[in-house]
Amino acid sequence: MTAHYCFQCGHVLEFRHIDQREREVCPSCNWVYYAQLKVGAAMLIERDQKLLLLQRTYEPWQGSWMLPAGYVEADEDPQDAAQREVFEETGLVVESSEFHYAYYFSDDPRGHGVSFIYKANRVSGEIKLNEESSAAQYFFWHEIPPYLTKGGHDQMIAEWQTRQRDSQ
Repeated sequence: MTAHYCFQCGHVLEFRHIDQREREVCPSCNWVYYAQLKVGAAMLIERDQKLLLLQRTYEPWQGSWMLPAGYVEADEDPQDAAQREVFEETGLVVESSEFHYAYYFSDDPRGHGVSFIYKANRVSGEIKLNEESSAAQYFFWHEIPPYLTKGGHDQMIAEWQTRQRDSQ
C-alpha cells in the first residue's frame, strides 16, 4: 500500500529504508507514511442454533458467503460499526452483547486488516437486503456453504462451526 504524495505538503514521496523497512518519505519535509491495517467489524447473529450468513453481490469473492460486516469509520467504535453494518446490510436492529474475538487477515486484495467480532444479544426486524448481498440465510454448523468470503470471514465462521460442533 502506498501514499505517493505527502499528506503534509503534497510533495511526491520517495522510498527510504527506515525502521528496517522500505517506507515512503517526503524529501521536502521528512514526513513518513506508515501504512495501517484496515479495521473491520462483524456480528454473529444466531437463531435456533443457526448462523446468519449473507451472499456477496460484488467482487472480491462475488457469490461467497459472509457474516454481516464492514469497515469501521475513523471516528467510530467497532461495536457501533458492527451494529450499523448489520442494519445497512440486513435491515435488522441488533444489540450486541460483548466483544467476541478479533481476527487478523492478509488475504484481502483491498489490504490487510483486523476484524472485531461481536455476538448479537437481541435482534429485531425483518431481513431486507441492500445491494451488497443477493441472499441471506441461517445455517446449522454442518450446513455452512463451502465458498466463504476471505478477509477473516472464513476464519470467523470456521471458529463458530467448531464451537457448535463441540457443544453437540
